Amino acid sequence: MKRSGLLHAELNRVIAAMGHTDTLVIGDVGLPVPHGVPCIDLAVLPGTPDFSTVFEAVYAELAVESVTVASEIHARNPALVQLAARLGNDGLAVNEVSHEDLKQLSARAVAVVRTGETSPYANVILHAGVTF
Repeated sequence: MKRSGLLHAELNRVIAAMGHTDTLVIGDVGLPVPHGVPCIDLAVLPGTPDFSTVFEAVYAELAVESVTVASEIHARNPALVQLAARLGNDGLAVNEVSHEDLKQLSARAVAVVRTGETSPYANVILHAGVTF
């Protein structure tokens, strides 16, 4: 049994198998999962688990070189705007695309992690980096 950090076995397996430039999506409860892309469904109740908790747990485990968010966050999701600013300040490239384009890019992900988040546009694509 793991002592700390991310405990979800399937999510740990996906992260450990990712290579440089692979992508992992963390999405809200309403984000459609493209056909053929595995879904790690964590949603239990509306809002549980929330996006932030899942994001922070995954971000602590995965080498991330950039993220992609929907440009619509500026009008509809101030918490995600703050997160994007923090990541940018940490030196990550923060790419913005339309929500429609983000959904299309999700088709290339190794998996989509579905949270119980119910705030609008609470979706991010994590682009794996390297640890060396």
